[in-house]
Amino acid sequence: MNIKSKETPNQTVRLREADGVEIISLIDNSVDFLSTIKTDEVKQVRKWVKERKGEKWTKEHFRLPIAEHGFSMLVRAFRDGSSHSILFDTGGSPEGVVTNVSRMGLNLSEVEAIVLSHGHYDHFGGLLTVLRVINKANLPIVVHEDMFKTRGVADPDGTVRKHPDFPTDNQVRPARYFKTKQAYLLADDTILVTGEIPRRTNFEKGFPEHRVLVEGKWQPEPLIWDDRAIAVNIEQKGLLVISGCAHAGIVNTAIHAQQVTGVAQVYAIMGGFHLAGKDSEPRISQTVEQLKKLNPTVLAPSHCTGWRGIFALAKEMPNSFVWNSVGNLYQF
Repeated sequence: MNIKSKETPNQTVRLREADGVEIISLIDNSVDFLSTIKTDEVKQVRKWVKERKGEKWTKEHFRLPIAEHGFSMLVRAFRDGSSHSILFDTGGSPEGVVTNVSRMGLNLSEVEAIVLSHGHYDHFGGLLTVLRVINKANLPIVVHEDMFKTRGVADPDGTVRKHPDFPTDNQVRPARYFKTKQAYLLADDTILVTGEIPRRTNFEKGFPEHRVLVEGKWQPEPLIWDDRAIAVNIEQKGLLVISGCAHAGIVNTAIHAQQVTGVAQVYAIMGGFHLAGKDSEPRISQTVEQLKKLNPTVLAPSHCTGWRGIFALAKEMPNSFVWNSVGNLYQF
């Protein structure tokens, strides 16, 4: 796949409409296989795979997928009778994604590209294991150059806990990194990676405890400029926006997706909204109010949104809200 030709400046791009899209939640912070889901567009993928294959329940079906502090989604876009698949993030642990893929009865060989939302370990932790399973030469891994920085997080006493190192070029071979700050298109121009997200709101100010190592000294890095999202324009529905952590702010992320695609209608917003923690929780109410104005049909906050943020969104947007679980299958 020559994705380099698809790179575009951060201006309006021609994101082709997809006839439909499927998203499978491979890694998230929670699993819930018992609660009812009130929309026909969401179901548990293990049940769906079982029904599709006509299988009977065996002991193997009780090897349930696992949750962890991380994020990963398998995204399939459909157009004109064909489909294209990308993997968006790879979870936090080396084995989480491949374990869940096996237990859900899935196959990663269809993946045409991996997109990493940003350079934090809970989003790239499973990358090397996933690459060994996919086993494709020159498989593109779409990244931002800032992902290779040495990063950490400051504790209250001022000490810095260093994050795991981002995999090197040699470690990912025979796959390859494709580095860009710009918006660009994948999957026959049906999946957009947003590129760097401008900070427009006055309340989404990042995370003060983030640190980056510069010339041997830890420096503040509240704004994570490598934070990007992906978007799909679904025919007769509008934009699907999926964030990894939304360090840029989930409202900024959705607005940027609208502006870079020229598509006003936001149909679904999913992923980590980063509303957890003492510095992020004060902006929950403002975030909820702005998301209500966007009025998505489906709202599935997960990962780093935190229970307070998720509770507020469920309370204020009950007709849109979906609890994301590992194993959720979204069919739009």
